[in-house]
Amino acid sequence: MAESAAVEFRIDRRSGVATYLQIVQQTKQALRLGVLEPGDRLPTAREVVEATAINPNTVLKAYRELEREGLVEARRGLGTFVRRTLGGAAAAGDAPLRAELADWARRARSAGLDKDDVSALFTAVLDSTFKGDQDS
Repeated sequence: MAESAAVEFRIDRRSGVATYLQIVQQTKQALRLGVLEPGDRLPTAREVVEATAINPNTVLKAYRELEREGLVEARRGLGTFVRRTLGGAAAAGDAPLRAELADWARRARSAGLDKDDVSALFTAVLDSTFKGDQDS
């Protein structure tokens, strides 16, 4: 069981995505990638506020949403801890895909695409590939 999670939230104020949802999404991504595991403690609201300069109520709203979804639990006086992960066995077997994707991202960057271009292209391909899936 880890003492404190190795997750740092990055808030993009230009994204149009509510700040609390960015925290929820980044936490879920960390759970899917195995960065966060059951027993890990999320950063305290104070730690997130110090790192991101956002309102503490925003952090608490995100943590309540994660708790509502059964992903974390608040322990009074101790912090907020991961209850379960996302991705399961698929996350363990994704190393080859991750390597291919990293190689593709490097090629895209070499071709002159910036991060936003790559993100837009990847999202378009994902949307096309998973079109019609109810859970995507």
